Amino acid sequence: MADNDKQKTDSVLVVPPEKSEEKSPRKASAHASDKKAETTADNKPPKHPSHAGLWIAILFTLCVAIGVGAAGYWFIWQKDTGNAELISEQNSQKQALGALNNENEQLQRQLIELEKSKQALAGTVSKLSEQTDAMQLQTEQLLSQLNDMEGRRPADWLLAEADYLVRMAGRKVWLEKDTDTAIMLLENADQRLKELSDPSVIPVRGLISQDIQTLRQVNGVDRVKLALSLSGFLAQADNLPVKTFTRPQDNANDEALSESVSDWKDNLAKVWHAIVDDFISVRRTEAPVTPLMTTEEIWLYKEQLKLQVMQAQSAAMSGDSDLYTQSLVNAQTLLNEKFDTATAEVVGAQQTLSELASMDVRENMPEDLASMAPLQRLLESRVNSAYGNSEASL
Repeated sequence: MADNDKQKTDSVLVVPPEKSEEKSPRKASAHASDKKAETTADNKPPKHPSHAGLWIAILFTLCVAIGVGAAGYWFIWQKDTGNAELISEQNSQKQALGALNNENEQLQRQLIELEKSKQALAGTVSKLSEQTDAMQLQTEQLLSQLNDMEGRRPADWLLAEADYLVRMAGRKVWLEKDTDTAIMLLENADQRLKELSDPSVIPVRGLISQDIQTLRQVNGVDRVKLALSLSGFLAQADNLPVKTFTRPQDNANDEALSESVSDWKDNLAKVWHAIVDDFISVRRTEAPVTPLMTTEEIWLYKEQLKLQVMQAQSAAMSGDSDLYTQSLVNAQTLLNEKFDTATAEVVGAQQTLSELASMDVRENMPEDLASMAPLQRLLESRVNSAYGNSEASL
């Protein structure tokens, strides 16, 4: 492009002198004056020719060439500047176009993801709609079944209540060992089944009666009361007197002579002792009598007695009848041998141990209630027949 501009400039600068003279009015007038001078020269004598017009034409041509060159340079400089701005603008437009393309690609990706999300949401909505329809259908079926059952089988609640009472009776027997409350609960359950007026529950009522009879035959000893009685005995064991001195027998009544002839030997012995006793003197002292047992031995016997009573207490709570009886027998033997049986305290303790030893602490609780499982099966069959397969449909 610069070469073309140069060529154009060169073509502009090369101007023939003739043409420039024709275009300039001064040159035309000079030419006319020259012609006029030539015409007059023919009449006048020749003069030396003047070069002023030629120099003027040359200067004018140079001025025109310089102006044209300056205009061409200015044009080329303006053109280069415009090209640089155009290139910069093109680069900025390319960058803007690249940014727009990236943004367009991101928008397209977001549009694709949005379309996928829309499809997934549509699938979820479709599934929820199907589930809603299914639940509505099931609800209508259940409402229809409830409408059919309403007022038709209200007695089934009595069957469920009887089952609950039998379960509570079992808990009373196995957890609390409370047979009286268990018997009362079983009687209430039998009363609920009686209100049904349904022949199909008669076998279950027979089993409930059997359970009631079994619980009535259970040993009714109150083990808590028995344990408390033994605890009270233990609290008084330290106050029981121990046998420390044996009094001689009083033979004052035996000194009288018998009137029977057959008792002559006894009468002779009594007379002899009466004569001999007169020759024996008795000296009295005020010093205290030394006991036959030490303090350690007294404490040991009392601790042995309490140990036997505590062992009987533990056996009573666990239901071990043999250990319970044997422990109380050992306590009674210890009372008779080592304690003063002539005192009221020891006599009362012996009576208490005798009464406690006569009690039977055996535990013969039933392992289960015969009516529990059949009543539960009967209730389940009634519920299944009433509700049908509604649970399976759910």
